[in-house]
Amino acid sequence: MRVGSFVLAAQFPGQGEGEALHRAVRSAEVAEEAGLDSVWLAEHHFVPYGTCPSALTLAALLLGRTRRIRIGTAVTVLPTAHPVAVGEQAALLHLTSGGRFSLGVGRGGPWVDLEVFGAGLAAYEKGFPESLDLLVRWLREPSVGADGERYRFREVPVVPRPREALSGGPGPEVVVACTSPKSVRLAAERGLPMLLGMHVGDEEKAEMVALWREQARASGRSPEEIRAAGHVSAGVCQIADRRTDAAETLLKAMPGFLKQGLEAHMTVDGRHRVMRDPLAYTELLCGLHPVGTPRLCADRLAATSERTGISRFALLVEGSGDLAATEENVRRLGAEVLPHLG
Repeated sequence: MRVGSFVLAAQFPGQGEGEALHRAVRSAEVAEEAGLDSVWLAEHHFVPYGTCPSALTLAALLLGRTRRIRIGTAVTVLPTAHPVAVGEQAALLHLTSGGRFSLGVGRGGPWVDLEVFGAGLAAYEKGFPESLDLLVRWLREPSVGADGERYRFREVPVVPRPREALSGGPGPEVVVACTSPKSVRLAAERGLPMLLGMHVGDEEKAEMVALWREQARASGRSPEEIRAAGHVSAGVCQIADRRTDAAETLLKAMPGFLKQGLEAHMTVDGRHRVMRDPLAYTELLCGLHPVGTPRLCADRLAATSERTGISRFALLVEGSGDLAATEENVRRLGAEVLPHLG
């Protein structure tokens, strides 16, 4: 089992953006010190829900500041970025870090980002498969050309080629954020592992893994490839000596952050979006994920792994909104929870 942290760089009420980003960087540095496997970085635009606008840029900084831990994006939003530019940056990070980079990609939402970056609503509604396929080709082939609906260009060489370095191994892994059966099938057809969100529980994640395996088999993926797929489960982790104390920490801090962050989202076409109730959502997260004593947290992770078949975790550790409390939470995760997991 591989346990990592999930970093939103969340801006809690009363905090500045620099404070949120400093906490994000520090929590990642402490994650390596604490023995965690990975750090996964979120990306958002124009909202305090997450103050990191480029997960790739922050990944580059953290890869330079660390020596062992894997750094991944969760996720780089493809509809607002050119897949070749993303591929070039991913190859660069893969090669210069000695293979410690993971590229998580996703479709994002129908947000105003599409207007600002000139992508348009069509890039969100129907352009993701084309972008994903072009990106994967860039990371796997020596030269690439495109003749699609959105991207058209003559064949050009891939420089640097991620597959040719590091003893001839594969390029950076690509993980796809999946929130629906359609996206699960998309990832499965391409043999790409999934990143499953913290808003869903074990039962739904198990169903998505089962669908992925079924679709992967139907698409001709080998049994070995299907078994080796490293799906990632996102969640929340808050550790305390009593479960009530851990839950209270999140219930005091997260509703205010969620209300401020979710209300700031603007749709590109004015469509109405029903946002979650912040308190109810926090209570849901406390019930679904490892929130409580170290033993309870370990048991919760083990149970999720057994029920879903997922053995990689990206856990939000900054739910207190406080730097010192976040650092302590990460250290306890490494010192008091990981030993129970083997």
